[in-house]
Amino acid sequence: MSQTILELLNDLFHRWCGENIISINKLPTSGSPREYYRITGTESTAIGAINLDREENEAFIEFSKHFHASGLAVPEIYLVDLDHHTYLQEDLGDITLFDHLFSVRDNGNFPQALTEVYKEVLTELQKFQIAGAKNFDYSVCYPRSSFDRQSMQWDLSYFKYYFLKLAGIPFNEQLLENDYSTLIDFLLAQDTDYFLYRDFQSRNVMLRDGKPYFIDYQGGRKGALQYDVASLLYDSKADIPPAVREELLEHYITGLANYPSVDREKFRESYYSYVLIRIMQAMGAYGFRGFYEKKTHFLQSIPYALNDLRWILNNVKFSIEIPTLLKVFKELLEAPKLKRFKDKEGRKSALKVAINSFSYKHGIPDDPHGHGGGYVFDCRVITNPGRLEQYKEMNGKHKPVIEFLDHDADANEFLSNTFSLVDMSIDNYEERSFSHLLVSFGCTGGQHRSVYCAERLAEHLRESQSVRITLWHRELD
Repeated sequence: MSQTILELLNDLFHRWCGENIISINKLPTSGSPREYYRITGTESTAIGAINLDREENEAFIEFSKHFHASGLAVPEIYLVDLDHHTYLQEDLGDITLFDHLFSVRDNGNFPQALTEVYKEVLTELQKFQIAGAKNFDYSVCYPRSSFDRQSMQWDLSYFKYYFLKLAGIPFNEQLLENDYSTLIDFLLAQDTDYFLYRDFQSRNVMLRDGKPYFIDYQGGRKGALQYDVASLLYDSKADIPPAVREELLEHYITGLANYPSVDREKFRESYYSYVLIRIMQAMGAYGFRGFYEKKTHFLQSIPYALNDLRWILNNVKFSIEIPTLLKVFKELLEAPKLKRFKDKEGRKSALKVAINSFSYKHGIPDDPHGHGGGYVFDCRVITNPGRLEQYKEMNGKHKPVIEFLDHDADANEFLSNTFSLVDMSIDNYEERSFSHLLVSFGCTGGQHRSVYCAERLAEHLRESQSVRITLWHRELD
């Protein structure tokens, strides 16, 4: 681009509303290369998007215009400049359904008010899938116009090569491929003449004034209703309790009475087969991002996915014969390489892990247990947000600092290596019946980087291990 991003967005913003930019803030990114900026003028606000993938931009913009014209809850597209890979869209705020979920859950409970929010989301989803599919131009879908055999084969291969093989699961490849064909044939025999959102999960639903709005549907295509319902209800990190999942599924099926063309019994019959392929697609992503790319926070979703599989194997009888695939799932639950991702409902280990943050100015914390072992990690190799004016009065527990460091490549690489070392020690210490492990993170002031790293390690161990954790930020506490 000959223009800077600021110049480009300022030009687009001025052309749209006649105002110049007063403030612009880059929003946290996810797994995609798209960049989003919150832009504020004297009276107007918008989200500026920059994405070098023109075909993906065209799909999102055309989908948005179609849905918005149909009265569905999506961001309005204000102005588009495809030659410069950018566009302006409506600002729907910062609160996703995922954020709301964790703000209202109490000790793991799923309150009824949250269940009602999910019901509203599922009711709105039906409008997209069925009413929104009318006169829909599937020719702009990217990269496929339907969730067809090729798309399904890609997902299943993703699972096979990036999860099964990397997790060390033995299997007969030909027999597994035979079951894949059986599953695909069954899925394609269902009614697939609807809009399939493709990545319908709690992070892609915004809540503004309590009302759900939908985003990130650029991967949408023609497909079956069941897939998106499975995506939302088996969204691993959301960890919806089985009884609530069943209540929400019944709510969705009951709502289909408003659409007489849908065969509700056929929907129910094939629903869990779509759950399987969605879980496999997700586990392929966890394996690729976690095992292969070493982004260990993706591995934190594995215990949830395994628990979902365990529930399905214990509660669902499939109408198709897929013996090798079901055998593979059972072996996953006992796989040695996945053992460290403990069942969150299992017993607690006797090992206690003490995690500290500190400032090198005041020395390294002592080991109160007298072992003299454990780890001391020097976080000063990571970019220091404390040097930036907007973060000086904050610490590593504040959301803006967390977002800053979450998107710092050095911080991610540092933590990836740290997690691997600590995981290895925990596995060894538990085998030898050790009782304590000390892990300390130090930085210059003990406020930002060390606090962030200590919090991230605690989060990682809560998700992937069954140890007892104590967390102490010496300079804050």
